[in-house]
Amino acid sequence: MLGFSVYLNHDLTNNQINLIENMQQSGFKGIFTSLHIPEDDEQAYLPRLKELGGLCKKLKLSLTADISADGLKKMGIELDDIQQLAKIGLTALRVDDGVLMSDVAKLSRQMPIALNASTISAEDVDELHRCHANFKQLEAWHNYYPRPETGLDDDWLKAKNQWLKTQGFTTMAFVAGDEDLRGPIYAGLPTLESDRSEHPLAATLKLINHLAVDKVYIGDAGLSKRVRGQFEAYFNGNTVQLTVQSSNEALFESDWHNRPDVARDVVRLVEGRQRFTAVSPLQTASRPRGAITIDNERYGRYVGEFEIVKKTLAADPRVNVVSWVVPSDLALLPWIGSNCPIRFIKKG
Repeated sequence: MLGFSVYLNHDLTNNQINLIENMQQSGFKGIFTSLHIPEDDEQAYLPRLKELGGLCKKLKLSLTADISADGLKKMGIELDDIQQLAKIGLTALRVDDGVLMSDVAKLSRQMPIALNASTISAEDVDELHRCHANFKQLEAWHNYYPRPETGLDDDWLKAKNQWLKTQGFTTMAFVAGDEDLRGPIYAGLPTLESDRSEHPLAATLKLINHLAVDKVYIGDAGLSKRVRGQFEAYFNGNTVQLTVQSSNEALFESDWHNRPDVARDVVRLVEGRQRFTAVSPLQTASRPRGAITIDNERYGRYVGEFEIVKKTLAADPRVNVVSWVVPSDLALLPWIGSNCPIRFIKKG
């Protein structure tokens, strides 16, 4: 499942509402917000939360709030008042470490509850079982880390998640956005340090496919239209959408497909030899990672072979370089699997 973050440090703007609607249309299913409330802003948070909750109900989005019992009290709500929480529009709570496991167990029998994944211990799990927690409604959410160099280690996260899943938890982690980064540091809000500057979709796919993560949320408040489109193409159609620098309109006329047998060094596009039948030698330059190439007539029966380079290769007089994948999208190349559809988008 995919989600994104909306922060309530000011009233919802029309731009925010439009972004929420666009994210929902792109396949995102949930919103995360934080209710750790500044003392000078206590009265403003409840109406903002109600407005966000109403929008989530309208768009059929789940709404998870990071809360403390004190934060809820500031808004006049008790932690165990599930009816009032649901009325506001909250569908799940992420509780802080100060909430007793007995209270977590009680809450889990009424609504989904997320705990801090990093701090859940075997003793906590035992206590939750003793208190008859509903593990089908318990999730383990990792934090995001605003300060560079403090994000989690990949191997540690994987081991922790594998253990959490054996205990019955659904796991969740954050990736950084690529637009409207959250202050005061403005360095992205990922769970993993290795994802701080990573393409959001590539980071998401790594978490889901390699690191035992069930849900991924965008930690920052924004995704660019381009990256949002890449999420939509991948999760709605298993299509890897790549932005390219090219004036060759043939690249953009329809989708392409990787061969069923995946090559190590290049993506071999099935349709190439059908579409490019007469190719003269031109621009037979070196082939950096992300170069898009067509084999020319010097390659004999391979003329028209259409490829995306995954690993830097030397120049070959039999291979024309016709365009390039933009640097920010190179991280998506490893995720082009067997028979994977590929869509080229012209760089604006």
